[in-house]
Amino acid sequence: MVIKQLECRDFRNYEDLTVDFAPGINILYGDNAQGKTNILEALFVSCTSRSHRSKKDPEMIRFGQEESHIRMVTEKNGIESRVDIHLRRNKKKAIAINGVQLRRASDLLGVTHAVFFSPEDLNIIKNGPAERRRFLDMELCQISRPYLSDLNLYHKALEQRNQLLKDLADKPELLDTLDVWDQQLVNYGSRIMTERRRFIRQLDQIVGPLHEQLTGGKESLRLAYEPDTQEEEFADRLLIGREADRRLRMTQCGPHRDDLKISIGDMDVRRYGSQGQQRSAALSLKMAEIGLVRQIVGDTPVLLLDDVLSELDQSRQEALLSGIDGIQTILTCTGLDEAIRERLRADRLYEIRNAAAVRKDS
Repeated sequence: MVIKQLECRDFRNYEDLTVDFAPGINILYGDNAQGKTNILEALFVSCTSRSHRSKKDPEMIRFGQEESHIRMVTEKNGIESRVDIHLRRNKKKAIAINGVQLRRASDLLGVTHAVFFSPEDLNIIKNGPAERRRFLDMELCQISRPYLSDLNLYHKALEQRNQLLKDLADKPELLDTLDVWDQQLVNYGSRIMTERRRFIRQLDQIVGPLHEQLTGGKESLRLAYEPDTQEEEFADRLLIGREADRRLRMTQCGPHRDDLKISIGDMDVRRYGSQGQQRSAALSLKMAEIGLVRQIVGDTPVLLLDDVLSELDQSRQEALLSGIDGIQTILTCTGLDEAIRERLRADRLYEIRNAAAVRKDS
């Protein structure tokens, strides 16, 4: 699968934008704050229905406008498909594939797969557990519709339970209704934990050899799931911790507190790894994403690289570039010197300037 074209109307800083992509390497270059990342965001939204950086759809609509349109054209096995996204300030977004409107945003999953890699992803290792849960959830939601549904329902139940814990201070008679939310948390949360455990086990098998290659055989990277609780213990933990939850007015147990352990040998890279080791581990994780998508869905994802090369030293740059051979890649960078031209052998070049994309390779 490849992305052939992107059209944006009133999306972020773009009033009207059309970009055609080549099947190989596509480079978007230009000064900061010109809108390079916005193009990658529009592509990611078209693949997943959600932004990688914004939780609220209206934030993506151009200032002063009430709605925004994104259209992405893809091709697989010689057949073109069209994805249309309609963002509106006061309504839910509408999504259509080949002119047929989808009932649920999750129905978009599986049409096109994308792996997004930004400088912030280099902090997956050293930042807190929330970053690593986000990494897990973003990939799992792309490859598993049931997981996306369970995750959304779990967070809705968690929000309701936390609100109830706050209300109990003034309405203690509502205490018995906690059982309803506990049951929902256990139901959806147990499935989330099971899927995360399976996913991490699969990712671990791929990331080890990749990391050895990246480090010249000097380091062996391992992943392990660190659940906050076990599936069979979740209900009891919620019951035992109920009084403490009431005092703190928040739910202290569940998959919303999970973590991913990342080790080199016996060393926990999150706590004791050098900055270089942490960046290498993050790079290996993102490269392993590509391999896992290929393995699970039998398709090669599109790789979206947002100014990552400037954050990597030469050896890590070479490792990343050698791993994207045969993968459609759309990347952004601020400068475009001859070294980047030679090493990337770009098939398509665009300069992003003043909210416009100017083709430079023709």
